[in-house]
Amino acid sequence: MFKDVDEQLEVILRGTVDIVTKEELIKKLKRSYEENKPLRIKLGLDPTAPDIHIGNAIPIHKLRSFQSLGHTAILIIGDYTATVGDPSGVNKTRPMITYEKVLENATTYLSQAGKILDLKKTEVVYNSEWFKKMTFHDVIQLAAKMTVARMMERDDFTKRYSAGIPISVHEFIYPLMQGYDSIMVKSDVELGGTDQLFSLLVGRDLQRDAGVEPQVALTTPLLEGIDGNKKMSKSLGNYIGVTETPTEMFGKAMSIPDNLMHKYFELATDLSIKEINHLLNVHIHPRASKVSLAKAIVQRYHDKKDAEAASAEFDRIFKEHELPDKIPDVEISGEELTDGKIWVVRLIVLCGFSATNGEARRLVQQGGVSVNNDSVNDPTLNIEIKTGMILKVGKRRFARIVMKK
Repeated sequence: MFKDVDEQLEVILRGTVDIVTKEELIKKLKRSYEENKPLRIKLGLDPTAPDIHIGNAIPIHKLRSFQSLGHTAILIIGDYTATVGDPSGVNKTRPMITYEKVLENATTYLSQAGKILDLKKTEVVYNSEWFKKMTFHDVIQLAAKMTVARMMERDDFTKRYSAGIPISVHEFIYPLMQGYDSIMVKSDVELGGTDQLFSLLVGRDLQRDAGVEPQVALTTPLLEGIDGNKKMSKSLGNYIGVTETPTEMFGKAMSIPDNLMHKYFELATDLSIKEINHLLNVHIHPRASKVSLAKAIVQRYHDKKDAEAASAEFDRIFKEHELPDKIPDVEISGEELTDGKIWVVRLIVLCGFSATNGEARRLVQQGGVSVNNDSVNDPTLNIEIKTGMILKVGKRRFARIVMKK
């Protein structure tokens, strides 16, 4: 039995931006309530990277909200759309990703989405199921549904065209593919970030053209990264990953700018609006509110015990200036040494704190690296290696060096 429409709307409307249209959503909810029949709620994810961060997770949590209200959650793994590349929010053509890499990423996407959704009650489909079967004639027929003028209404394309930045023809295909997904899964509501609105509306157009009731387009906000500037992104390093340890999550959350706390509380935690307002108002110092925020973020992906332990660990390291209880050992082979020493940049990479030498150099130049509490600011430095020495990168990452026997 479904909750009444007003109760459902209270849950659905939290943290939403666009609803096209709200009247249609209410109509669908009323019909669903009267007929005791769930709505079909669609969310598409393109596995273009191996990990999901808490910004990516916002529409997944919205899908979970619909699921908790008794509606059918449909998760589309865009193994075909991912190879094209979503043009949303970019000022250049995205590099095309190989199908093999997409499938590899898709495996981790599902396990991470499973931390949020009840996958046993979720329809998980790959859009290759229908796109693999399409002929070139079918593609032409689909392309004929949209005009160039309509495509150029998209803000990303307009800006790029005005700036003389190339737009590849295949990028026009992407919103058509996403819209076609809506026809195939018979979606009543499609979810996405605000940068997805155009594609969601294309889905409405294609459904209408196919003679079916158009879906409601519902968008959620984009979340700024913990640096407070650009959209959360793994490539920018300003993210909190959903699979990170409680200690990593908590530490990163404590660097969220004060002016973004309310937004993070609303979009990245499970606390009620009443609880959020209380926490933001009851504490005189914003740090206390931020501790509550960091705990709530950790608890969303782990549990309350983990959140409390991460908070205590943070205090031990930063307030009491002690080392964390658990520091991972990293074995260094003698083959990496020259006269008992190793290049500090190479050491950072071997410890897994950087993927590239260039990134490691920047970490050193930014003053975020120390060995046994001694700052290292010279990226050309060779360090004498001794078992038990502690490498610290940034504020939260530690490694105990062990010489491999």
